[in-house]
Amino acid sequence: MSDLFDPEPVRWGLRGDPWVWRAMREQLVTLALPPSVGEVERLLKATFDRVVACDLAAESAPWVYREEFAHGGLSSGSVHLDTWRAELLPTLIDRARSQLSG
Repeated sequence: MSDLFDPEPVRWGLRGDPWVWRAMREQLVTLALPPSVGEVERLLKATFDRVVACDLAAESAPWVYREEFAHGGLSSGSVHLDTWRAELLPTLIDRARSQLSG
């Protein structure tokens, strides 16, 4: 699973996003890629929810603040949920789809 996280995106939503990306990679480093895209998607969403302590599907706010991802800067510690929904999780899922079909 950790192969899905390399390379890191060039663009993030807020300053906490790269730290979430890295925490998710760390959580999934020992796991093999599940055999279906649906299973990968469920695993990624569950990992995000656990790492950020937020139900991405249920949370209506565009962003949340998490102290553990605060490492300096104006939006430090802020995780942009909309970017995770629209770009970052879909990127990981597309990478898994490519690996599973190739």
